[in-house]
Amino acid sequence: MGNIKSLVTHTLVDEALKSHKCQRNKKHVLTMGQKRLKVRKGMGWEHYCEECALKILEADIQKLLDLKKQIQTQP
Repeated sequence: MGNIKSLVTHTLVDEALKSHKCQRNKKHVLTMGQKRLKVRKGMGWEHYCEECALKILEADIQKLLDLKKQIQTQP
């Protein structure tokens, strides 16, 4: 049996090393030491503030639940 694969890859929570803008909403500013969602994109990373991260996570949780429902449904 092979390794179990994950759809959630290259995503983690860390702390901002310096102040910068959220990549989803430029009006949101992360300050040094603030938690952020860090998502791999190509060779780099995108960083999201808590508010935006929670919206992204909720949407993706729903997508995963919908996929689970589809795979469990008998034809």
